[in-house]
Amino acid sequence: MELRITEIFHSLQGESRSVGVPTVFVRLTGCPQRCVWCDTEYAFQGGEKRSLDAILEQVDGFSARYVTVTGGEPLAQPNCLPLLTELCDRGYQVSLETGGAMDIADVDERVSVVMDLKAPGSGEQHNNRLENIPHLRPHHQVKFVLADRRDYDWARFMLDQHNLTARVSEVLFSPVHGQLPPGELADWILADRLPVRFQLQLHKLLWNDARGR
Repeated sequence: MELRITEIFHSLQGESRSVGVPTVFVRLTGCPQRCVWCDTEYAFQGGEKRSLDAILEQVDGFSARYVTVTGGEPLAQPNCLPLLTELCDRGYQVSLETGGAMDIADVDERVSVVMDLKAPGSGEQHNNRLENIPHLRPHHQVKFVLADRRDYDWARFMLDQHNLTARVSEVLFSPVHGQLPPGELADWILADRLPVRFQLQLHKLLWNDARGR
């Protein structure tokens, strides 16, 4: 059993509910989406085929409690599912970062899914798989990356239309780095009394988006 891997590294979690926690990242290669603000285009292709056992051995070597499987789009590789299960079986706290275009129904129930809903400014709104929403669980998270006020208003509509704050533990609103001033997004959230978590990407602030950090 093999997966194509772009990188495996140990860093601080940059976003979501475990922000700031030391975490091992397993970045799978390949993605069917092309968000205009994507910061991991280097994961679209290339990578190295590695056995599941070799991946698990490297993860174990970091002696961390948390593991995030990310991409690219990790669910584009079918063997992502057994990888997630093996990590859970080994006792890790596992999260999956997925762009929202792939089916999450078969993801191990122990995994904390962090699922994007792509706003209009991403250029990928049409690929949102809304059939995933009934599969969201209370320990899952939904993330909106927002480029402007139009994106924000769309996210507010989705929040209400699908009752997202009742479905998942965290709804995350994040500004596109360098495009939407963080203070503006924070002010909108406060003015509208939204029950969401505002977040900045910690790894961009600490290491300017360097690979492997």
